[in-house]
This record gives sequence, C-alpha cells and structure tokens, in this order.
Amino acid sequence: MFNPLWGLLFMLAHFALFLLCYRLFGRTGLYAWVGFATVLANIQVTKTIEMFGIVMTLGNTMYTTLYMASDLLNEKYGRREAQRAVWFGFFSLLASTALMQMTLVFTPQETDFAQEPLEKLFGLMPWLAAASLTAYFVSQFLDVRLYSWLRRRFPAHNQFWVRINGSTVLSQLVDSLVFCTIAFALPRVYSFDVWLQIFLTTYLFKFVISVASTPVLYAARRFRTQDEPAAGQPES
Repeated sequence: MFNPLWGLLFMLAHFALFLLCYRLFGRTGLYAWVGFATVLANIQVTKTIEMFGIVMTLGNTMYTTLYMASDLLNEKYGRREAQRAVWFGFFSLLASTALMQMTLVFTPQETDFAQEPLEKLFGLMPWLAAASLTAYFVSQFLDVRLYSWLRRRFPAHNQFWVRINGSTVLSQLVDSLVFCTIAFALPRVYSFDVWLQIFLTTYLFKFVISVASTPVLYAARRFRTQDEPAAGQPES
C-alpha cells in the first residue's frame, strides 16, 4: 500500500511545484518548467514500479505537466506562445539526449563510479530515443492545435475544463500510441498482447492524472502575473 500513497504525494508535489513555478516566474516559469520537465520525465521513466498489481514506469505525472504548461500558455497568452514552448521542450530533449550520449563516449578514469549508472540511465537504445522525441513532437503540437480548436467552439470562461481535458486526453492517447509503437512494437521487443497491455495501462494512468490536474489549472488561471496580456486576453 506504500506505493499508491507515495504516488499520490508524488503527484501532489508535481502539481504544487508547477503552481509555484508559475506563481513566482509567470510565463518565463512555464518555459523553464517545460525545459526541465522534458528531461526529468525521460529520466523518471527508466524506473519501474508496481501499483495496484500493475507494473508501470514513472514519468507519467511529469509528462502530464507538459500538457498543463502548454494549455495554460494557450489559454492566457495564445497559441503562438504555446507552440514556442513546445519547440523549447523539443530542443531541450534533443540537446540533452545528444550531449549525454557524447558524455558516455569518454573513457572513464579507473576510479570513476558514474559511468555504469549513467550508461543504464542514458544509454538508451536508438529506437527508445526516437520514440521519445517523436511522441513528444507529435503529441504536443497536436495538443496545441486541439486546444485552439476547442477554444473556438467552447469559448466560455466556465468551459475551461472542456478545453484542457478534451485536448490533453486525445493528445496523450496519440503520445502513448506513438511511443509504444516505436519503442516496443517496431523492434518487436514484446508480443502484441504484452504491447497492448503496456499501451493501455500507460494511457490509463496518464488519463487519470490529466483529469486530476483540472483543478490545478483552474487555480493557475486565476494567478495574475506582470507579463499577462491586458485584461487577461490571450495574445494572437
């Protein structure tokens, strides 16, 4: 029972720090969050745990906060700012992947203790790196477009929950499908039955976390920062 309780605290910590980052630093804080969250999510995902009898990887909560950041930017600052944040996150992920792969090539000194754990964390197989980068790129830009589309059709202030959940739930479905297909199906790491279980459980937990994040985004939307457009209207 420890993992579920700790997992709840883990999720709340992510949400609280997300709110604090935006409260303290405004739009710049959201960009900073996207930058380090893309990297941390791909480190967290290397750890496997068991919860409710299901084996899963970490990283789902941190990854969900990326959608929270892009949706909040889209809501308060406009689609262009949300797209810029997605590019920023993609660059952060690409640069960190490339630099860490170069780091591993160095011949370690004989008393070095870091090479082996670094290889386990960052020595990803090519298709895993490709899966992560592709899934992020496709799903995040899809989320921005879906949110903008939903905002035109559900523009009311009290329809915010429709916009954030509608865009995120569909985008994360695509994200899970792209990642699991490239990482596990194309190289035939698992049989179809195992692949399907991984895909469904991954998406299920992302879905639950996304729904749980709704009140967090409502709280964030009420924050007033110095870099907001006048009268709280999003920029074009």
